[in-house]
Amino acid sequence: MKAEETLRLLKTEGARKVLAKLYGEDQVEENIRRYSSLTGKFKETYGDKEILIFTSPGRTEISGNHTDHNHGKVLAGSINLDCVGIAAVNGSTRVNIVSETFNQKFTIDLNHMEPSKDKAGTEDLVRGLLKGFEEHGYKTGGFDAYITSNVISSAGVSSSAAFEMLLCSMINKFFNDNQMSTVAYAHVGKYAENVYWDKASGLLDQMACAVGGLITIDFKDPSAPVVEKIDFDFASQDHSLIIVQTGRGHADLSADYSSVPSEMKKVAEFFGKEVCAQVTEEQVIENLKEVRAYAGDRSVMRALHFFEENKRVEAEVAALKEGRFQDFLSDITASGNSSWKWLQNCYTNSSFQEQGISVALALTELYIARKKRGACRIHGGGFAGVIMAMLPNDITDEYISYIEKALGEGSAYRMSIRPYGAVCVNDVI
Repeated sequence: MKAEETLRLLKTEGARKVLAKLYGEDQVEENIRRYSSLTGKFKETYGDKEILIFTSPGRTEISGNHTDHNHGKVLAGSINLDCVGIAAVNGSTRVNIVSETFNQKFTIDLNHMEPSKDKAGTEDLVRGLLKGFEEHGYKTGGFDAYITSNVISSAGVSSSAAFEMLLCSMINKFFNDNQMSTVAYAHVGKYAENVYWDKASGLLDQMACAVGGLITIDFKDPSAPVVEKIDFDFASQDHSLIIVQTGRGHADLSADYSSVPSEMKKVAEFFGKEVCAQVTEEQVIENLKEVRAYAGDRSVMRALHFFEENKRVEAEVAALKEGRFQDFLSDITASGNSSWKWLQNCYTNSSFQEQGISVALALTELYIARKKRGACRIHGGGFAGVIMAMLPNDITDEYISYIEKALGEGSAYRMSIRPYGAVCVNDVI
């Protein structure tokens, strides 16, 4: 449908119901305006074509901190912040993209897919995605897209993966008859980051953005991760999920991030294995003296975190399925404590006086202890960045005022879990 028909569609009751599921009842009108504005900007840029609307969410990691890279288990969810794109096939070998949020406009020629020398930036990422489709045996073609995003950058909610999965949903719809699985999306995104960005990312971010809803993933076989949707409504528990930005660290954290998977793998290496999922906790404890000598004490602590965090994911999934919400919150707290004490990713040793995450966690723990309700933990990679709090709605506004007074206005974001992942909106209206 063209622009005028799309604008009419957005005013229908069916569209309103879908937007309510995506963003919440209180944000329906705002997103009708958002989608309508984007439709008009596409028409101004590319002309009045047969267009479709696409959306792809950011994600939150609820539990399973630093487990996916050693083929462990995670609990994650798609959130109500997303990338939205209006797109149309153009019948050429050129992919034209306008990214409103980052003020970018560029064209990728499908006949010239080489990465730049820098291997960085949005254009390289898009080239990597397009090449990833080819490498995995899928079709591509030329299309035009006008994209906007409110997924917060540098907040551990996967703004890059949301963008990747948005483009995957477009290419799947336009050129692959909607036959691709969300696992295939994730592998294409991983390929793009691994090969065109030289970033050793796993599949967690892409899977959580692509699938949608609350999901648990077992990465024991990373080529075919086991994904299960968890039918649970956080809103029914009258709780909100809050992400708090604690400030970006000034140190280069690349070595810190890479040390976590490599140290866990060093423990597995002692047993002739590649990753911790191929080893048991009992084996490590029974051979502790030799493992400590071989891999080092922090490596052992991080491996023990891996084993216990996998158990926590299982326990949290069981608690949600059985309606034991308080047990679920207790395991969230235990996960955070393990990350702080065992995984040790709340600050970098290279700049130990800079501890934004530790300060935010301490303040939040004091608040929760005073209220005797809620839970908190580190969120994402760690060392600097963000924390997560899960609090009853009646104290959420008070907590946000409390934490923003300490960390700065606009540092806390209230989020919800949405049921849809990366989809063509027209298909679900």
